[in-house]
Amino acid sequence: MSYPPCPNCNSAFVYEDQNNLVCPECAHEWNPSETAQEEEIFAVKDANGTLLEAGDKVTLIKDLKVKGSSQVLKVGIKASIRRIVEGKDHELDCKLAGAGEMMVTAKFVKKA
Repeated sequence: MSYPPCPNCNSAFVYEDQNNLVCPECAHEWNPSETAQEEEIFAVKDANGTLLEAGDKVTLIKDLKVKGSSQVLKVGIKASIRRIVEGKDHELDCKLAGAGEMMVTAKFVKKA
């Protein structure tokens, strides 16, 4: 049976010990079912339910007012996702065409 590589050191010499997988090189132990659940929590979806990742190109689907400014981001502005941030209202750190860099909520974009 083939096991996934160690998430710490990427070693291929992983073995099973009851419910956990163990890496003999760095002594890291983890439960593969918990790891799968953690990855699902990190998933960010756009307005259509498409999974978003860093590097994706997105388009705004709604006019958005910029907080603390009189600027309005219009529908159709293209953006590039630089990174995805967990635990905030604005999950996407984007670079918007003509507006610079700012955080955007994922429900107001769609994948381009």
